[in-house]
Amino acid sequence: MFRLISGRNLLTLALAACAVFLFAAPGQAQTGALQGKVLDAKGNPLEKAVVTIEFTDGINRKYEVKTNKKGEFIQIGLAPGNYKATASFENLGAEAIPVRVRLGDPTKVEFKLGANTGMSKEDAAKAAALKAVFEQGVALSKEGKYDEAIAKFTEASGMVPGCYDCFYNVGFNHSQKKEYDQAEAAFLKAIEMKSNYVEAYNGLATVYNAQKKFDKAAEASAKAIELAGAAGPGGGGGGVDAEYNQGVILWNAGKIPEAAEHFQKVIFMKPDHADAHYQLGMAFVNQNKLADAVPMFEKYLQLAPDGQFAATAKGILSSIKK
Repeated sequence: MFRLISGRNLLTLALAACAVFLFAAPGQAQTGALQGKVLDAKGNPLEKAVVTIEFTDGINRKYEVKTNKKGEFIQIGLAPGNYKATASFENLGAEAIPVRVRLGDPTKVEFKLGANTGMSKEDAAKAAALKAVFEQGVALSKEGKYDEAIAKFTEASGMVPGCYDCFYNVGFNHSQKKEYDQAEAAFLKAIEMKSNYVEAYNGLATVYNAQKKFDKAAEASAKAIELAGAAGPGGGGGGVDAEYNQGVILWNAGKIPEAAEHFQKVIFMKPDHADAHYQLGMAFVNQNKLADAVPMFEKYLQLAPDGQFAATAKGILSSIKK
């Protein structure tokens, strides 16, 4: 089954001490890549096949690349998110595949053009219908029409068995409405279909954190970290987000030293993660390690001089240095 996902991560505000903690959001400074092959129906490489890569998360971005003698291509510098990749070759037609690009190692895809790619006309029609309904759900969700989006994703889930992304997005939209029981059930259903679904575990962590079920939130976030780590560098930004979210959950549970460890891991994995520097600085302040806090706030202001925590960071620095 082809991969579908809305590309919108859950965001939950968590109030604690002097700071407002935000769950990690996609699309920060780093980029990803798309790598693949274009073959004919017999598996032979196609040289100079044209591959277009179109961003489908609301901003008009389009890239074009051609394959080499081995039928291979790579496009770097892609912002994380959802894309439609289309390969075409003279007299062999075209094939379009939805792909999700993450941070880190390239997302990989393979095209087979010409003749029959193994999908019957009936299956192709079902896939096209599912894609149309799913994309309607994505559009409605982006417009904040969560009830209508839930209806579309629910409809899509009944069209093709095993559409775990359908249930993930049902969960996301319920969480936007603060319908946490329904969101939890949908995320669990997605995990039932795909046991290593990092985003769904992060969704569960967000839902539990919003309900102050910190033990369950920590368990879900830890599972997301484990799965993201098992996926290796190609797992993209999921591991960074999961580590950051785990830090937020532990902070909200009053486990400041443990939270600090996770923020330190985020910085190790992604040195330009501005918010992790700020949150680690706050953790040091909470533990009265003021000398350790200073470079964290200074780094935050260097990375995000106009960021959401800039005013607070400046105020704390001024107070510490007096």
